[in-house]
Formats: sequence, structure tokens, C-alpha cells
Amino acid sequence: MKEKKSLEQAIVGLNSEREVTEFLRDLLTSRELKEFRNRWVAAQQLAEGVPYTQIEKDTGLSSTTIARVSKWLRDGAGGYRNALGLDQEG
Repeated sequence: MKEKKSLEQAIVGLNSEREVTEFLRDLLTSRELKEFRNRWVAAQQLAEGVPYTQIEKDTGLSSTTIARVSKWLRDGAGGYRNALGLDQEG
């Protein structure tokens, strides 16, 4: 029997942006994909110091979701900061 890959292993094993796009499109509903993309935009904007009100306008996310992204950006596991290329300590 072939060993099953974890989700993380499957993502790391993808070789191009096109493959990632196709995988995410198969894995997620259109609504989920839009939500994830908006959270990523929010993380980028928060890192740039964009006010919550502008992020709400740009993404349609609630202030509660933006606050949650902000908390994860600041105090999370470091995933957002790593993907954004930010210093893990600062």
C-alpha cells in the first residue's frame, strides 16, 4: 500500500504556482478560497500598517476576522510572518 501524504507534505511537494492553484481549487470551495485569499491580503496590509477600516473595504472581512489575523500575525506560530518575509523576532 502506498504511504499517504499529509496535507503539509502534499503542499510542499507541489512544484509551481499553477500546481498550488489547482490543488487549492480542488481542495477548497470557491467561498473558502476567497476567504483565505482575503485573509492573506489582510495579513499583507496589516504588516504595512493599513488601518482596519481600509482592510474591511478592500476585503469585505469583518473587523473581528481582521483582528484575528492581526493576532496571528503578531502572536501566532509565525506562518504569516515567514510567508511575508518578516523578521520572526520583530
